[in-house]
Amino acid sequence: MKKPCVVLGVTGSIAAYRAADIAHRLVKAGCEVHCILTKSAQQLITERTMETMSGQPCITDMFAPPKQWEVEHIELAKRADVFLVAPATANFVGKMASGIADDMLTTTVMATKAPVLVALAMNTNMYENPVTQKNIAYLRSIGVRFLEPIEGDLACGTVGKGHIPETDDIVRATLDAMEEQRQPKDLTGLTVAVTAGPTREPIDPVRYITNKSSGKMGYAIARAAQLRGARVLLISGPTALEAPAGVEMVRVESTKDLLDALLPAAEQADIVVQAAAPADYRVAEVAPQKIKKQDGEPFVLTLTENPDVAKAVGENKRENQVLVGFAAETQAVRANATRKLDKKHLDFIVANDVTKPGAGFDVDTNIAAFLDHDGIEELPLMTKDALAHRILDRALAVLRAKQAR
Repeated sequence: MKKPCVVLGVTGSIAAYRAADIAHRLVKAGCEVHCILTKSAQQLITERTMETMSGQPCITDMFAPPKQWEVEHIELAKRADVFLVAPATANFVGKMASGIADDMLTTTVMATKAPVLVALAMNTNMYENPVTQKNIAYLRSIGVRFLEPIEGDLACGTVGKGHIPETDDIVRATLDAMEEQRQPKDLTGLTVAVTAGPTREPIDPVRYITNKSSGKMGYAIARAAQLRGARVLLISGPTALEAPAGVEMVRVESTKDLLDALLPAAEQADIVVQAAAPADYRVAEVAPQKIKKQDGEPFVLTLTENPDVAKAVGENKRENQVLVGFAAETQAVRANATRKLDKKHLDFIVANDVTKPGAGFDVDTNIAAFLDHDGIEELPLMTKDALAHRILDRALAVLRAKQAR
């Protein structure tokens, strides 16, 4: 069988040395890896090193004679199953966002139709610069995927966000993107409703109660369902995430807003995946003005329960409809998830212990288990994108079983 092909672009970040290990690990994972080095990258890592690690000729010059009778950048662009740029500088991101194709890397990435993954690495101030953030936001909106830089010691002597992501995370995301390409359009003709993110319950005009949910899991499910051909209705609480391309998006604030938006969406949906983390309580009386300090006196908030969104949806469940819930727990995960399964009329629940490394809030990975009335299926650590497909696989199997009755 043909090996999956990764085109690995390397730009002029001091983190370019990491590209050798990335290429080596992808080769060990069974990939064919073709490397493109920019002129700046060649000042930091050699062509010979990348050829040794990848086992393929390294491409550096857009005008070098091709090794076979093909326009080389077009041929590589067509062969790529995934196009990975690691590390990626602010300069590369700016050129890509502007459609500039003036070297072998930018020319090839412009010509590819493969998924593009960009692992960022740059000075903290450069990363936080509004121009860089605008470029990233635009590229996200057209489907480019970013592996965000992490906090660390930078070569410039500062400490902050800008360090290239861990090699394991880059390799895992690349392999997950390949797996997505193998996914059939098996949700075509179906409508999938997904909730994501936290809700906010106001205390006064400037304060609110919320939780740590980032929305990443729900957005990954929405993106995966859209890739597999579904019509996707995404109902999202406040997040910093861009809406996945091609989904129908409704933004909400409070738990009541979420319920009001989800009930009509669920009426249209074949599959409902409730990955949001709605606040269980709201303030009984919202102050009309900003609350001031009480000169050292205790300040007491009276809270009242919010409506149970998942239960309300479950009470209106149709015969041939699949409802999926989530249980983010810190203890007694199985027992707590089982109670939710019964109470909310769910077909299965995705349960996880958010205290485990790699499974908490605002990270790109998760460790989960599927739980239904027949038992529990434990899953290993994987990216949220990969878990999203596993959730949809199971939901589709349950739906087909219902339809076959």
